[in-house]
Amino acid sequence: MNEHGDTPVDVLIVNPPSPDGTVYMREICRCGRQSREGMIWPQTSLAFIAGAVDDRFSVEIVDCIGEQMPWPRFEQLLRAKRPKYLVTYLISSIIYNDLRVAELGKELGAVTIAIGPHVTTMPESLEELTSVDYAIRGEVEETIVELLEELQAGRAPVDVKGIAFRGDDGVVVTPGRPLLEELGNLPQPRQDLLPLDRYRMPMIDGPFTMVTASRGCPYPCIYCRKMALWGNRVRLRPVDDIMDELLWLDSLGVHNVVFLSDLFTVSRPQVIELCRRIVEAGLRINWQCNSRVDHIDEEILAWMKRAGCWQIAFGLESGSQEVLDRARKGITVEQIEHAIRLTDRFGIKAWGYFIIGLPGETRETIRKTIGLSKRLPLNLALFHVAVPYPGTEFNDLAKENGWLLSDRWEDLDMNYSTIIEYPQLSAAEIDRAVKRAFLEWYLRPGPMMRLLGSIRDLNTLKTMTGNLWRHASWLRA
Repeated sequence: MNEHGDTPVDVLIVNPPSPDGTVYMREICRCGRQSREGMIWPQTSLAFIAGAVDDRFSVEIVDCIGEQMPWPRFEQLLRAKRPKYLVTYLISSIIYNDLRVAELGKELGAVTIAIGPHVTTMPESLEELTSVDYAIRGEVEETIVELLEELQAGRAPVDVKGIAFRGDDGVVVTPGRPLLEELGNLPQPRQDLLPLDRYRMPMIDGPFTMVTASRGCPYPCIYCRKMALWGNRVRLRPVDDIMDELLWLDSLGVHNVVFLSDLFTVSRPQVIELCRRIVEAGLRINWQCNSRVDHIDEEILAWMKRAGCWQIAFGLESGSQEVLDRARKGITVEQIEHAIRLTDRFGIKAWGYFIIGLPGETRETIRKTIGLSKRLPLNLALFHVAVPYPGTEFNDLAKENGWLLSDRWEDLDMNYSTIIEYPQLSAAEIDRAVKRAFLEWYLRPGPMMRLLGSIRDLNTLKTMTGNLWRHASWLRA
C-alpha cells in the first residue's frame, strides 16, 4: 500500500473517492465508469504526470479508489498535505462527486487543476465549475509543467497552450497544444507513488499495473472519445523505455501487466520487437493487451504467446454489419469470427466488448449481436449501452437527429442506462437488451464453469461474490 505521511507537498495528484463505496474507473483518455467487474484500475496516467513534475516540485499521488479511501479519510489527508497545487480527475457521470476534491482544495488555498475528457471536450463548463481554477485539455505532461512554472513565477498563464480558465469576460480557452512528437520524450512514470499492491482485475492472480506502449488510434469510430484527446495520429513509445519499465516492475514483484494503448497491435514491428526483447531478457510476466480483429495474424500471435500474453481484449461492438458500418468501425463480422477463433487456436484467451444501441440498432441487430457473442470462443464478454459522449461524432449525430433524451452529464454512463432513443428502438428496450445479453451469455455451462474455476482462494471467492452481488443488483434495477 502507498503510505501517506503528514508532510506538506507542492503538487498532489488525485483520483477522487467513490461517491458510494463502489469501484469507479477513471483515466486520462477514457470517459470513466462504475466497474461492474470490480476491477481497480491502475493510475498509470497520473504516474506520468508525477514523473513530469517531480524534478521541480515535491509530488504525491492519492489514488482513493485503489486505496479504498472514503471521503472523511481523504479530507483528513488533504488537510495534512495542504498542497499548493491540486490536480484531479473530473468524469462526466459523477462530476459533482469529483468536484468535491477541488472544493476542498480551494478551502485550503490550493490552486485547483482539472484533467480528463470532460474538461478536454467541454472546457466551457468551467463557467459552472467554479471550484476549478484551470483545466488542462488533452495531453497533460508538457502543459502542466508550463502551467506550474507560470503560476510559480506569479504570471497569468495566458500563453500556455492547451488550458482553460475563467477570465474577466468568461472562460478563456487557449490554443490547443500539439501532441508530443515522440513518446520517447515522456518521463518514466512514477509508478512507485501508486498503491501497486491494491490493483485487481478479474482472473488475475495478485496485483497488476498498466504500461503504456502507444497513444492514438488511426480509426474513426464514431463513439470513441479518445479521438478528442489523442487524435488519430499514432505515436509509439520506444521499446527501450517499455522494457526499462517492465524490468523495474519485475524488480518490485509486479509480474502481471496490462498494456495501456488505444490499439496495442497498431505496429507489428513494435509488438514483435517488444516480444523478442521480453523473451531474450527471460522476463517472466503475464500480460494482456487490446487489439482490433484486423490487426492480428499468426506471426504476431505466436510472438505474443511466447512472450507471456494470455488474453487480448477486442472491441467487437456488434454482430450486425450494418451497425458496424454506420459506426465506422472498419471491420466485418467475418473478420471478427476469424480473429477470435485464430486467437483461441494460439492458446490466448479473448475478451469481447460489445455496444448495444449504436445508430441503426434494431431488435434484429441486437439478436445478431447476442448470437455472435454466444458462438465465439470468448473467455469473457462485456455488454455496454451506447453513450454519445461530447466530442464524438455519435454525439453530433444524436443532437442532429433528436435521439438524445437527456443533456445531464450524470446520465453519461455506459453501464447502467442509455440516453439514446430511436424511432425503431426505445431507450428502455436498449437497457433491457444489455441485461438480456449478459444473462444469455453468462448463464451457460462454459462461462459458468470458467467463473467457478477462477476461484483459487478466499480473496478471489470474496471478489467474485461481490461481483455477482453487483451484477444481481444491476439486473434487478
